[in-house]
Amino acid sequence: MMSCHLSDYDFEFPEELIASRTAGKGKTKILHCPKDGGPRAIIPAPAIVDLFRPGDCLVVNNTKVIPARLFGETEHGGKVETLLVQALIPAANGEARWEAWVRPGKAFPTGRTLNIADIPVTVEDIREDGARVLRFAITPMELESVMNAKGHVPLPPYIARPDDEEDKKAYQTIFAKYAGAVAAPTASLHFNEAMMEAVKAKGVKVAEVTLHVGPGTFQNISVDDFRLHKMHGEHYDLTREDADIINNARAQGGRIITVGTTSTRVLETIAAEDGSLIAQSGVTHAFIYPGYRYKIVDGLLTNFHWPKSSLILLVSALYGRENTLEAYAYAVSQKMKLFSYGDGMLIL
Repeated sequence: MMSCHLSDYDFEFPEELIASRTAGKGKTKILHCPKDGGPRAIIPAPAIVDLFRPGDCLVVNNTKVIPARLFGETEHGGKVETLLVQALIPAANGEARWEAWVRPGKAFPTGRTLNIADIPVTVEDIREDGARVLRFAITPMELESVMNAKGHVPLPPYIARPDDEEDKKAYQTIFAKYAGAVAAPTASLHFNEAMMEAVKAKGVKVAEVTLHVGPGTFQNISVDDFRLHKMHGEHYDLTREDADIINNARAQGGRIITVGTTSTRVLETIAAEDGSLIAQSGVTHAFIYPGYRYKIVDGLLTNFHWPKSSLILLVSALYGRENTLEAYAYAVSQKMKLFSYGDGMLIL
């Protein structure tokens, strides 16, 4: 019987295995986990191309990480931090408005004005989940310029260091096109241009989706029965051209291999029961956990995920709880690097 207890999706690891820096695109290691239950093997990232077949289709997320973290201060000099999550309709006078996560929360009561990145910012509202609606005393275009000049890379909370110049490139994938994410679709960080040239030369199709990853990807599940968890919403887009690439690959017997949990959630949100796709845009709240029947995804390249997270549940839904935890234990025993900047696993 399938376990719905979050505590059953825990695993232990030494903190030194948390990757605080990436080995570099194309320089990581991948744990190949045969979906049929065959023996696992650690291979260099470029070697995953050998596991793809002509006619397969890789699906990548082309979202681009924005410098969403801004620092400032209260009128009394206290330090404050904001993580801009979602642009909202500008105010009547044209001022930029954003939904944001903030800290310390007590510094952001409704009606208060603070100085963020040298801009007066007013707290307009507080959402049920604690997020704030902030109004900046400049236009959206002006705020974009400020973010590019003074914003910081929104590294995951478990990377215990400030961001730096290296992160501006390291935390951005080679597929990044459309700005809007506050976390990278990190499975794509394993690819470099040479690998993609090899993928295409082999006759593997490549399709793109857009899902602007929100900070909810790091949100803790607060209930042991994870079925009660409410998933955050994230904006997605699938063009007609890319839907056709994926549909045609399936029709010709190719496997659909998603690069990352974000691409997975987009396809499984859109796919009909027969696995067919129709181009569309929207917001997904898809929460995939064991017991879910995948409609379109045949294989998955993903990173190792935080214990008891929605992401490890998604992986377990495809690979099985026992298999997933065994793979994680093996990765830890082999001192593979974990999480966003770390190594990965290919379930195929």
